[in-house]
Amino acid sequence: MAGGRGLLSLAPGSQLRLNGVEWTVDAIEPQAGRFTLSDGEGRTETRPIRWLIHHPDARPVAAPASLARSAETGQSRSLEDLTADQLERARIRAEHVLEAATGFRDGRADRARPGEPRPAYDPATTTLGQRRAAKVAECRALPRHEAARLGLQFMGYRTLEKLTALSGESLLLACADGRWTRRSGGHRSVTEEVRKAIFAVKRECDDRSTMPMTARHRLVHQFMAETFADFPTEKIPSRMTLTRVWEEWFGPGGAKARYARSAQAAAEAGVGRRLVVYRPGQVVALDSTPLPVKLRDSVFAEPVSATLTLALDLYTHAAPAFRLTLDSDTSVDVAMLLRDVMLPLPMREGWGEDMAWPYPGVPAEIVTEFAGHEVAALPFFAPETVTTDHGGPYKSHDLVEAERVLGCNILPARTFRPSDKFAVERAFAAFNTMLFQHLLGSTGSDVADRGRDPEADAVLTREQMEHVVATFIVRVWMNHRLGEYAPAWGPGEEHSPNSLFAAAMQQGGWSMQIPEPELYYQVLRKHHVMVHPRRGVKILGLWYFDDVLDEDRFRGRSSRGGRHKGKWVVHSDQRDRRQVFFQDPDDPDRWHELRWTGLPPEGEVPAFSDKTAAELLTVVRQRKLAPRSDAELLPLLVELLSATTPVAQWPTQIADAKAKAARARKRDRTARAREAERGQTARADRKRGRPAAAEPTVLEEPVSIHRAVDASRRQRREAAGLRKPVAPPRLDEALRRRGMFLLPRVAEREEPAVTEESM
Repeated sequence: MAGGRGLLSLAPGSQLRLNGVEWTVDAIEPQAGRFTLSDGEGRTETRPIRWLIHHPDARPVAAPASLARSAETGQSRSLEDLTADQLERARIRAEHVLEAATGFRDGRADRARPGEPRPAYDPATTTLGQRRAAKVAECRALPRHEAARLGLQFMGYRTLEKLTALSGESLLLACADGRWTRRSGGHRSVTEEVRKAIFAVKRECDDRSTMPMTARHRLVHQFMAETFADFPTEKIPSRMTLTRVWEEWFGPGGAKARYARSAQAAAEAGVGRRLVVYRPGQVVALDSTPLPVKLRDSVFAEPVSATLTLALDLYTHAAPAFRLTLDSDTSVDVAMLLRDVMLPLPMREGWGEDMAWPYPGVPAEIVTEFAGHEVAALPFFAPETVTTDHGGPYKSHDLVEAERVLGCNILPARTFRPSDKFAVERAFAAFNTMLFQHLLGSTGSDVADRGRDPEADAVLTREQMEHVVATFIVRVWMNHRLGEYAPAWGPGEEHSPNSLFAAAMQQGGWSMQIPEPELYYQVLRKHHVMVHPRRGVKILGLWYFDDVLDEDRFRGRSSRGGRHKGKWVVHSDQRDRRQVFFQDPDDPDRWHELRWTGLPPEGEVPAFSDKTAAELLTVVRQRKLAPRSDAELLPLLVELLSATTPVAQWPTQIADAKAKAARARKRDRTARAREAERGQTARADRKRGRPAAAEPTVLEEPVSIHRAVDASRRQRREAAGLRKPVAPPRLDEALRRRGMFLLPRVAEREEPAVTEESM
């Protein structure tokens, strides 16, 4: 039957494949010699059993093996399952069927091609049977290789009869070879014993180090030899078969053994479940990446590297805040970034009305009144959950404490799992594609892609680059089409971050919460210290003082209880160690600035960070100094600053600055510029959110270090009250005034007169 291709079962429910199309036997009538077929799409046909016996392409549908993965998916085939070549071959077959049925290759007379209809297929002069017979003769006359290529070697009269009843996509699928889209039937060599061996090896490999498939194949042989001694060795699947089965059952793998075990443990514990984000601010992802553009520092105009820290809202894919820091970022930079997410972005110079607050529901006048300045078109909100990686700044206790103060939930991403914060990773790539690679000084994505001299091409400073990025985010990023990031309630719609935020405001409302300026001090790191009656407070090796500490309420211990009983809380900014901040216990809204006691009363010392302060204290310990006040540390700090940035390299000394700057160490200059930038950033963070007021005049350039040293020495001399000592007379001068060998004069030898007083 069917050319000896196997026995066909006509039991009700059995399946047959006829010309590549699968049919199901619904009923059989042996007394009448006929049966009924259905294809699952509503078509039903009744055929004689004799027709099936002589069918040239009738095959049984093999039942899937019980040990292999089931091939039944419950989904029918479609044209998407065919390749371009297979689809073209199916179209040619369908054209032959349509020409035999209608006389035209496209099936319609109004779409006749040049030369159609051909005489043998002209519907005006031939019948349907004559056209079918002509088509069969034409197919048999084709060269053998051409007929095999087009699949027309088995095109018979009855095949044309059956295919004529189909049309459209059904005709194309019927003309497609069933072997092209056949379902997987599993692997015959994978028996029950082999299956047990594969799963046993899989469990063993989960706890071992990573091993190749060759080693796993040997373990399968070992398991089969020791567990099933009678199993023939030649029937064990080969390494290639084991590779395919392993990939089908357990996935491609490729992960490191350590991370694969952690992922399996997380899956068993239910940690890796999908998180659905449905409102702005619900989850904010934070991440840092090296800025792929070289910048110029504002102190020496030297090319430096920077780090871009970005906060991305996972619902709207908006970038409510970002930070640019020279070299690497710190925990205080990330804490200030979270604070920026909650603050409205002020309008910058050169921004037009198209970049102002545009969102409906909350007028711009109300937001401006609360913020105190014109607000740009960028959302701001209080983040509920913060997702970060495991970098040093994000794991810092200071940042964790700042997140607790802000009321954020911390959701750290799994180690080496970029999918946990894929949105911010793709945002970095989009920023590079849309902006960074077009700027001068771009370093490319790889060292091999770098230009000839990107350091020489750098023209932007950190402030200028920050303005460029802010303008790009407000004008371009917030208005670009998201594509596949459409919300669940509008899968076919096109949205941008601005439209998603506006829709969220209309659906669930929006809470306009603008934090107070005192939030800057609250997110800084805390120090629990005692107040010295004359020296102030000691923070990380340096003493700080202000006249407010001389008040009687600070002379004793604090009323604080618990772990830090009796101590006072002082906040410090590690970017600028020149001052610390002390909250007034009687007025929580008032903060006192405690200056470092080593600063001179007149002029300013350039900002220095924790790194410079640590180097200063290291020098003090190496020299075995034990100063009583930090005023004695000023010469050491001046000496350290002189070694880092000598006077000849200051911008005011432009005559020979370039010649001597080339001989200085670039790393020290970069570190000094970074500290200056951080001091400016810390000062800007303190001023942000406060009303404009008259501020004391600050020198734009640092005071000369030699002048500061002279002033310090003069103050110590005046405080000691010392006068210039008078040198004693020389010995030869005394000899000249009176000779040692001369007799005294007569008057000098006379006895003194006797008087009444002497008697």
